[in-house]
Amino acid sequence: MIDSQSGAWSIRRELEVNWLRLTLLAWVMVAIWSVWQDWGHIYWLALGDTDDNMRLMQVRALLHGQGWYDLRQYRLNPPGGFDIHWTRLVDLPIAALILFFRLFTTEFWAERLACGIAPLIPLAITMSALGLAVRRLVSPLAWPLAIAVILIGCPTVMLMYAPERIDLGGWQLAMLSLLAAGLTDPARRRGGVTIGLATALSLSIGLELLPYEAIAGAIVTLRWIADRDAAARMTTYSLTLSGGSALGYAIFASDANRVMRCDALTPVYLTVMVTAGLLLFLLALASPRRWQLRLLLAAIAAAVIGAGFVLLFPQCLGRPEQVSPELAKNWLDNVREAKPIYAQPIKTQIAVGVMPLIGVIGTLLALWRNRNEPRLVAWLSLLALQLASSAMMFWQVRIGSDAQTLAVPGSVALIWILVPMVMGSDRAYVRVLGTVGAVAFATGGFVGMLLPYVPLGKPNARIALVNKANRFCPTLPALQALNRYPAQTVFTFVDLGPRLITVTHHDAVAGPYHRNGDAILDVQHAFQGSPETFRRIAAKHGATLLLICPNMSESTVYRARAPGGFYDQVAHGQTFPWLKPLPLPPNDPLRLFQIEK
Repeated sequence: MIDSQSGAWSIRRELEVNWLRLTLLAWVMVAIWSVWQDWGHIYWLALGDTDDNMRLMQVRALLHGQGWYDLRQYRLNPPGGFDIHWTRLVDLPIAALILFFRLFTTEFWAERLACGIAPLIPLAITMSALGLAVRRLVSPLAWPLAIAVILIGCPTVMLMYAPERIDLGGWQLAMLSLLAAGLTDPARRRGGVTIGLATALSLSIGLELLPYEAIAGAIVTLRWIADRDAAARMTTYSLTLSGGSALGYAIFASDANRVMRCDALTPVYLTVMVTAGLLLFLLALASPRRWQLRLLLAAIAAAVIGAGFVLLFPQCLGRPEQVSPELAKNWLDNVREAKPIYAQPIKTQIAVGVMPLIGVIGTLLALWRNRNEPRLVAWLSLLALQLASSAMMFWQVRIGSDAQTLAVPGSVALIWILVPMVMGSDRAYVRVLGTVGAVAFATGGFVGMLLPYVPLGKPNARIALVNKANRFCPTLPALQALNRYPAQTVFTFVDLGPRLITVTHHDAVAGPYHRNGDAILDVQHAFQGSPETFRRIAAKHGATLLLICPNMSESTVYRARAPGGFYDQVAHGQTFPWLKPLPLPPNDPLRLFQIEK
């Protein structure tokens, strides 16, 4: 009995003291399993998203000597190229891994291994930050449950960390996790630094987390209004926010982001963050004794920041991409992940939306249980972020990964509440089945078990054909067959452009990036217009090859919008004297043509 108690105490102490080391050990095991499971994707460089392909192209350009601040992509819309609104921050781990693997293998394998491993790096931050938040909010022993919830109940989150998913999504979720950890930190100065640092790093990557960062800043201010002693948190937060944003801008803002654009950390948002940080610092320094006066000063500061933004940057009051109405209507408004959750298939709604709901339920129960505890404020802070992310899913479904990330502490709290309840039963079957059921519910594990049985009709023949084209046309074998022809500019679909330039030596006209808007519209006008219109636009861009993928999703749009247009004619086998078919290997899903003058 003594040995049993001693062993239990030893395990408990190990979980409490060495939680971070054990978390990182769990991360290593998850990383190894992910690389093994997705080895086929790594081998074939299956960068499934256009942004992943463009990210690799950006890293290649850096390693081949393109300037640190020059993020212009010269192989899209050549010869001038176009500026992308990204920064180099996410490029760094990918570039470092490529340089490391070059020491042992070829460039071919260095890129593949780097793209397979790089997405898993921010997962370590997410697991550690959420584990830390759970330790503070639930129990020092509850952090393993946070890892289990991430792996079992957060499928859209884990997609962001899948091998070959090298774009910014995983890093932004890691910053969101740090934001949650900072808001739950009882150490005021350290919590303020964490929140400010997470905000500055996230802004240096992109504006995806801006709503949560604004809420976090408001929470820090409200806590100071309610408690004058919270000035220490606001002081470190304000200094880290303003200083970190300025440093992030100086190090990572590209040449193209040093103008008054609204889609990245440009002088617009740098001005806002530095001003906000300065005002909050002055408020914390003054810290009048009466809460009413603190509230008045905070309201004045908010009004100054808001009015200054409206007066100085009126161009940013609309959508940050600043695209033309035509481009918004014909392209940006139709991006699937930018549509609300209720416009998605029922399986997507369930897979994405159930976990955030579970997280909110768990958080509300935790609030009730901690209603007289100091942790109440931390839980309220987390609830504010959860409700915001859940509401924003009704704007864009891609917010689902944010909502699932923020749901993890609530899910763990729910397990911590439900399992002891069923374990207190004097019936063995209640303890066993109740525990399994509670964990399956609180982790969202039941969703994966039930989804295959959700009644949905099989895709019809047309949809099956489109899905097949989407799978096979962007593959490495299909596209690399084009390398038998001399390098030149290829006129192809917008969504195929980034993949084309990544795996072949050819250039493309456009990619799905809003700063490439004029070229996107040119591609749409060319495919939907007359043959003469296509020929004129192709000549304008110096394109000498036409590449199409019959039945690819984008092609169905051109046929539906413009029956009898150029693409529709080509799809129906219409020939033109200036368009010469070029041979590709048997079974290649692509069709290639020479555009003659």
